[in-house]
Amino acid sequence: MFADDVASKSLGIELVEAADGHAVARMTVTDQMVNGHAIAHGGYLFLLADTAFACACNSHGPVTVAAGADISFVASARLGDRLVATAEERTRYGRNGIYDVTVHREAGTGREVIAEFRGRSRTIGKN
Repeated sequence: MFADDVASKSLGIELVEAADGHAVARMTVTDQMVNGHAIAHGGYLFLLADTAFACACNSHGPVTVAAGADISFVASARLGDRLVATAEERTRYGRNGIYDVTVHREAGTGREVIAEFRGRSRTIGKN
């Protein structure tokens, strides 16, 4: 699925891994992603988290889409920040699933959480 994701790839999002309900994606905040407050626009943070979510819920094979999602912004990301989104499956039931994604900043002093995202998935296709 990620191989055909033009939106994510055009922003420089890299898929680091995806398997068994888990995925990791990376992105660097560029000039085009910064808003009038000199911080990363929330829509780009949502897109990074949503990409990791999509890769995690599609890692099982059948075509799966978002049924809904929400995000809580915890800290600001800034120009040049290297962000990592880690998606983890919490549960799958019938054709539905729930996934949590943590977006953090890679820094020499450790990991700083930028956002927490929860996605709800729906399987619509077969393998």
